[in-house]
Amino acid sequence: MTDPLRDADGGEALRRVYEAAGPYLSSLADRPVHDPDSQALLGQLWHPADGGALPERGEGAAAALDRLLRVGTAAATHSAGPRFFHFIIGGTTPAALAADWTAALLDQNAAFRASSRLASEVERIALTWLRELFGLPATYGGALVTSATFANVTGLAAATHWWGERHGVDVAADGLAGLPRMPVLSGGYLHPSDRKALQLLGHGRNTVEIHARDGAGRVDLVALDRRLAELAAPAVVIAIAGEVDTGDFDPLADLADIAERRGAWLHVDGAFGIFAALSPRTAGLVAGMERADSIAGDGHKWLNVPYESGFAFLKDPSRLPVAFGMPGAAYLPGEGSALPTPGEGADYALLGPDSSRRARSLPIWATLAAYGREGYRSMVERHLDLAQRLARRVDETPELERLAEVPLCIVCFRARPAGVPEAALDEVNRRLGAALLADGRVYAGTTVHDGRVALRPAIVNWRTTEADVDLLVDVVRELTAKVVAELG
Repeated sequence: MTDPLRDADGGEALRRVYEAAGPYLSSLADRPVHDPDSQALLGQLWHPADGGALPERGEGAAAALDRLLRVGTAAATHSAGPRFFHFIIGGTTPAALAADWTAALLDQNAAFRASSRLASEVERIALTWLRELFGLPATYGGALVTSATFANVTGLAAATHWWGERHGVDVAADGLAGLPRMPVLSGGYLHPSDRKALQLLGHGRNTVEIHARDGAGRVDLVALDRRLAELAAPAVVIAIAGEVDTGDFDPLADLADIAERRGAWLHVDGAFGIFAALSPRTAGLVAGMERADSIAGDGHKWLNVPYESGFAFLKDPSRLPVAFGMPGAAYLPGEGSALPTPGEGADYALLGPDSSRRARSLPIWATLAAYGREGYRSMVERHLDLAQRLARRVDETPELERLAEVPLCIVCFRARPAGVPEAALDEVNRRLGAALLADGRVYAGTTVHDGRVALRPAIVNWRTTEADVDLLVDVVRELTAKVVAELG
């Protein structure tokens, strides 16, 4: 095969993907998350006829897809399945998956209204529905981005330009040169993606001052308020809605009070915790979020849409084109056309960090249209129940120890087998975490919480059931016994 124009197998390749999809998706409930024996198949992705080098002559779409499907359905980490509890990764709802295929089929550039009015308008609707889902004021606006990290970049970029204005500097035009370091304050729950966002924006990841009142990282409100008073200058406060070890929350309303009193910008990193707003049982955890200047969220966590899908909301959406508008080019729309127009969407390339942009709004639109507020509330509450079930199973198991309360969907615990001294428990749990990932039946990695190595499985996949949670506990117990035996 020498030219895609002459490839008669294009339709056949699509048919084979479709035919493989049903059996693969149906198998997820019974597959291990990771099959170590399948990893040898990865070598088959190299082209054998050319010794692994880029082939001079291609094999055609159908043959290439056959090979990719054969290897991929076996050797992939099956994180779309119900027993992936690592990294806070959701699955993909049926509606979102079908819409993601549609996004690839239509291949829209969602940068400008002129490049795709369809993509632009669907994004406007998707953002409106997300805003309503989370109970944010109608004045908030935003953009879809690739991830929670870039949602944090978006919010903190707007904060940077706000901060520059207060020093009489147009950061978009002149950059940060000559300005003092931007003060950024947070509690100990700060996520590395927030530091990465500050790093990308030129502030440096170490610019954040941490004010924590204990080893777990709970924010010290008194110390943070005192520090803002000492600064007597514009500053940024980062609040965490959903800490990744335990699912705990910074007190958003208290931080909003402090930020308003001290004239600071409040950014809320709500990557997965923002979904607490969906249930009356947990909505109190995000009380005060609606007063934030910027909010970051992640769609491929609890929304259960495919990668790459994040979103950012701003109290004053007119700040987005200030931060992300591009200098003039005759063929591109100007900054004045950036904000949404009913029925036409917006020039979203001027409202976020991406220029050429995939139509990532289609899966969001489809899953919200398919399941609505009620469907997502039901899913979130089912996961809340599953997290409490897991907590009870841990509490009832003598060789396991829960390390924190369970306000949301994460259960932080460790193995504590009888007869193992305290000094050896971290090593036992490190080995247990490695054994879990190598075993592959369930997937849950380790963290260090309040100085102790622990597991922190997160339940955000729409497929997860009580049986999957129970299997996690059973496998942890089995592998704990093996680790203790190996250590002697």
